[in-house]
Amino acid sequence: MSTAQLTIDLDAIAANWRALDALSDAEVQTAAVIKADAYGLGIAKVARALAAAGARRFFVAVAEEAWGLREALGPGPEIGVFSGHMAGDTDMIRDLNLVPMLNSIEQMTRHFEALPGHPFGVQLDTGMNRLGMEPAEWAAVRGLVLGQGPRLLMSHLACADEPGHEMNPRQHATFREMTDDAGVPRSLAATGGILLGPEYHFELTRPGIGLYGGLPFEEAQPVVGLELPVIQTRDIAAGESVGYGNSFVADRPTRVATVSGGYADGLSRHLSNHGVLFWGEIPCPILGRVSMDLIGVDITHLRQEPKALTMLGAPQGVDDLAGAAGTIGYEILTQLGARYVRRYARAHA
Repeated sequence: MSTAQLTIDLDAIAANWRALDALSDAEVQTAAVIKADAYGLGIAKVARALAAAGARRFFVAVAEEAWGLREALGPGPEIGVFSGHMAGDTDMIRDLNLVPMLNSIEQMTRHFEALPGHPFGVQLDTGMNRLGMEPAEWAAVRGLVLGQGPRLLMSHLACADEPGHEMNPRQHATFREMTDDAGVPRSLAATGGILLGPEYHFELTRPGIGLYGGLPFEEAQPVVGLELPVIQTRDIAAGESVGYGNSFVADRPTRVATVSGGYADGLSRHLSNHGVLFWGEIPCPILGRVSMDLIGVDITHLRQEPKALTMLGAPQGVDDLAGAAGTIGYEILTQLGARYVRRYARAHA
């Protein structure tokens, strides 16, 4: 088989949720952010594993993502939608029993007129300037909206992965100013916010990246492994090149393995000539450019010819790979390609 294999440890995802849940007081509910197909790992299987671990509230980015999630979870768990109630969403929100996080007066008008009495939350902008109602806008409609009985008031931290950043206490203070005495459950903390401490937890936390083994949750169990099959090996002489553009030229006799994987599979071209794969614990440098389907790798120093090399696993996690590619773990996870054979492991069962 020449298709790479992506292994996803569902028990590790569940263990990460339980660990993040344990960082909050018992009366604080821990939800699970499962947008972008559970960060690229498969929304149905991941959702069922999280529900089995105890998660009862889930969040997606847009209403369309909730179709497969509701089918996997059944009617009980609550599904919130960060993008709110967009034009054309009414039937989905009603039929799937979704809870939109309303972001504007326009969305509020649409929701209250189209689905009177249907559950909703409100997203507030505390300084990130991305989604949500700004303080003055919220102040103008606060009484009216609270009278409709929102399920949640939420905001999002811009710099939670930098614990010492002054933006964190500033947003925290603004959030409290906008929501104190509202009598409605509140949520400010995603993974990074949970790690900032109890004052950021309020009544609900919403971990995302930490569930999937990524920073800033350094204690997270690793979730994904990626093995790339070796399709062909060859010996090249000093002066010969590997891959497009002759960007790597050997300065000595070199043994090259060509592995199955490339930028069509979410493996960034920025890994060209400086990323590494592994054979066990032994690093094997990428030679030349990462192409659409293939990558050249130096295996000169290996004592035997490998059948596959590890891109993600024990020696190199998603954030290690992200560092080599000049990006973040979120992007590595969500770009893992559709061609991979996905194997769901229950290693800790």
